[in-house]
Order: sequence, then C-alpha cells, then structure tokens
Amino acid sequence: MPRIKGVLETPVYVDDMAKAKAFYADILGLEMMVESQRICAYDVAPGQVLIAFLRGVCDQDSLVNGDVVPGHRMDGIGHFAFRIESEDLQAWRLYLQEHEIALDSEVCWPGGGQSLYFRDPFGNVVELGTAGVWPNDRS
Repeated sequence: MPRIKGVLETPVYVDDMAKAKAFYADILGLEMMVESQRICAYDVAPGQVLIAFLRGVCDQDSLVNGDVVPGHRMDGIGHFAFRIESEDLQAWRLYLQEHEIALDSEVCWPGGGQSLYFRDPFGNVVELGTAGVWPNDRS
C-alpha cells in the first residue's frame, strides 16, 4: 500500500475574510500565500497550509486552469491544531492574554504533550499542541 506522507492542508470555514485575515495573519502570524474573495491560504510550515474558505461560497464546483475543484462545505464548529514547542507554552498563554483571546481549556495528555484551546472569531476551536499529544510525535 502506498504511504501518506503528511497533512497537506487543513480547512477552516469563516464568515468574514477581513476578520479571518486579522486573526490568522495578524494575531497568529501566518503568512498569506494566496488571497481571493473565496479563500485565503496561509503558510503554516513547510508543506503545511491552513485554508480559510468563505462559508457558503465554496459549496459549488469551481474551475482552476480549466480543471474542476469539487464544491465543499462544513457546518458547525470546526477544530484544528497547530504544533508548538513545549518551551513556548507560557509565551503563547501570555500572548493570547495580551490580545484578549480567552483560553477555553488546557490539557495535559497521557503521552506528556500539552494543548491550549481557544476560539477564532467564528467559533472554531484552535489548538496549540506540543510533542507528546499523539504517540507518533515524541520529538
């Protein structure tokens, strides 16, 4: 069986692109690689992309270079996680507090990892997690 190499992109559905840009680029510091009225794609790490899709606009198929990208959507509250270093946990706590972003919770995982949970402007759950959240990530 061929192996999957990694997660290429993670979607988040938003209701306002200006608010999304203010949060993902200005607050979380992600570099925008692609910007349009329907999507914004952010560089998370080499080969890893967060795509903000404008809710309701991506329901229909679209064309890219004459090829069809199937329509898609998600309803309700989404969740995704970014990997951070353990030594940056306290700095992230303080940074979020300075930007008036309330933590929903903190979790200490059985494998030794730790996660901080908070919300984006659209109610999606954003997680910052260290090594040890998952058994396949101990470094």
